[in-house]
Amino acid sequence: MVRSLKNPKKLKRRNKGSKKGDTSSVPSAPAKVWLPGVDKLEEGEELQCDPSAYNYLHAFSIGWPCLSFDIVHDSLGLGEELQCDPSAYNYLHAFSIGWPCLSFDIVHDSLGLVRTEFPHTLYGVAGTQAEQASWNYIGLLKLSNISGKKRELMPTAGDGDEEMNSDSSSDEDEADGDSGAKQPVLQVWDFTSALNNLAESETDVRTGDNSIHHLSPLMKFGGHKNEGYAIDWSPIVPGRLVSGDCNSCIHLWEPSSETWKVNMTPFVGHDASVEDLQWSPTEADVFASCSVDGKIAIWDIRLGNAPALSFKAHDTDVNVISWNRLASCMIASGGDDGTFSIRDLRLIKGESLVAHFEYHKRPITSIEWSPHEASTIAVSSADNQLTIWDLSLERDEEEEVEFKAKMKEQVNAPEDLPPQLLFVHQGQKDLKELHWHHQIPGMLISTAADGFNVVMPSNIETTLPSAGCRFLNIL
Repeated sequence: MVRSLKNPKKLKRRNKGSKKGDTSSVPSAPAKVWLPGVDKLEEGEELQCDPSAYNYLHAFSIGWPCLSFDIVHDSLGLGEELQCDPSAYNYLHAFSIGWPCLSFDIVHDSLGLVRTEFPHTLYGVAGTQAEQASWNYIGLLKLSNISGKKRELMPTAGDGDEEMNSDSSSDEDEADGDSGAKQPVLQVWDFTSALNNLAESETDVRTGDNSIHHLSPLMKFGGHKNEGYAIDWSPIVPGRLVSGDCNSCIHLWEPSSETWKVNMTPFVGHDASVEDLQWSPTEADVFASCSVDGKIAIWDIRLGNAPALSFKAHDTDVNVISWNRLASCMIASGGDDGTFSIRDLRLIKGESLVAHFEYHKRPITSIEWSPHEASTIAVSSADNQLTIWDLSLERDEEEEVEFKAKMKEQVNAPEDLPPQLLFVHQGQKDLKELHWHHQIPGMLISTAADGFNVVMPSNIETTLPSAGCRFLNIL
């Protein structure tokens, strides 16, 4: 710190004895080093800092004096941004198809049931959430030449070895734009020809190429009296599906020739909006639902339109559920309070809760068991985190001590991380949905307000289950 005159006029008054007619500028007072606790400021002096001593210096006030404060670590500061550790990924790529997509699915292809060698190709389908309803479309996408250790975080046309083609389909009957409130309509489409064209597209087509198809849906169903977000296709009976709405109604669709027969008598058992639906991976006539009423219900379509059983799963809305296809007794659920739970359906009349996690700070938006590891599950949240968990892991104190001793100078890891937490992916804004790729072990795709991410964490060791593996032990 140095001290100098606050007001040059004071110095001018001190120099009244100077000669008349001297038109030279007022001389500046020499700076003096100020010693705290020793020197006192004279009248008209103030402290001045040396700017070269600081990378950043700023003073501010919030009104009254504050005798105590703390720094919040959950949000980024001004000018800060997240940076990923490249070694944490075998593959990481971000892309967009235009408008944000709140929901999507991965299309099963004929390139191999289990593919572990790069390069990879994937197909997907997604629906947009445009600024105006008439601008929405269903997008079909193809990503090819996915090579290992690729970590391009921003989509860049004409750069890199990954290629993306996309087709967009719209319903000609809906081209009249927004004309007021409309009756909710659920539509079924056949994109076989468009997907075949996409699969046969030339490999030198670069990112951003797309084509528009104007198709009509195979079927429209207007039986839902309110909008809905829950739908699921049966993994056992081809063409069978269930759909749910915000009026707590669930309708069953049965395939019939080239169309569907929809049961107009809904399944009723929830007291609020149906948020998600999941068919049993082993029982053709059984499905599960979750609701804003905090409950999970199990239904058997052979027993009528009431649930076979129902139980309280969360103290808040149950947003999402996932039925484990490798351990069919296990079902996972995510709540609006940021928690997610694992239950054993064999113990549903007793204490069925196997695990409960309170890691996320905002509502759970998606949850899905790995199709290749019975104990692995992925979760996304409105706190902009995608997490991967291995529920078979237990805390090893000796290993933790060794890890902390090794990493203490490299990373400041939180003390309360659950031992089951394998991986945390961040960088997307307003995460909405995630899916594992059933044919490429270890690959996850997620969608958010700012686009898609394709993620392959380097620490996900996939051991393919044997044909008889249908159980899971969680300690």
